[in-house]
Amino acid sequence: MNADFLAHPAEEVAPKLLGSVLTCKTPEGTVSVSITETEAYSGAADPASHAYRGQTPRNAVMFGPAGHLYVYRSHGLHWCANVVTGTDGIASAVLIRAGRVIAGEDLAGQRRGERVTSSRLARGPGNFCQALGITGEHNGMDLLSGTSVMLSEGESVPAAHIRVGPRVGVSKAHDWQHRFYLAGDPTVSAYRLSPRAKPSAGA
Repeated sequence: MNADFLAHPAEEVAPKLLGSVLTCKTPEGTVSVSITETEAYSGAADPASHAYRGQTPRNAVMFGPAGHLYVYRSHGLHWCANVVTGTDGIASAVLIRAGRVIAGEDLAGQRRGERVTSSRLARGPGNFCQALGITGEHNGMDLLSGTSVMLSEGESVPAAHIRVGPRVGVSKAHDWQHRFYLAGDPTVSAYRLSPRAKPSAGA
């Protein structure tokens, strides 16, 4: 995978990331996950985006260049991983919502708990990061340079296997059709409408 693949708006890249593999190497070992669910977030035009009101120290990685990892803490509890896309200087990122562990399942299981089934190890953005061992220390890392966190091509996913729907758990622009996932895959997280969600105009 190269930067050109990611140098497009998030809503164009998000479905193409399905089947790609995110790998994280830590002192404990290595875990690789095949991506099965994504969500696209833009910048100033997207009310649900962290970059909606402009650049801050927290969201600076979103503004480019493409191919870097944007990691943030959700509700003060869970880390969430995003692949930065688009043009340098314009905020755009794809949230990785879920995946299937294809290497390092034992380590992922230790991190998630012995009662967690294989299909749920990386189901949901917080669980995805926990299984891989991704934390705030990985924020800003280049995913294409062979560092401790790497994004690589995986199995090709036929367009007929991809489903599109509204984003999960956001209160603004929740009905934008920017969520992409593999049909019938047990690792995909359940849809949840935010209780604060209101109808919105947009994509």
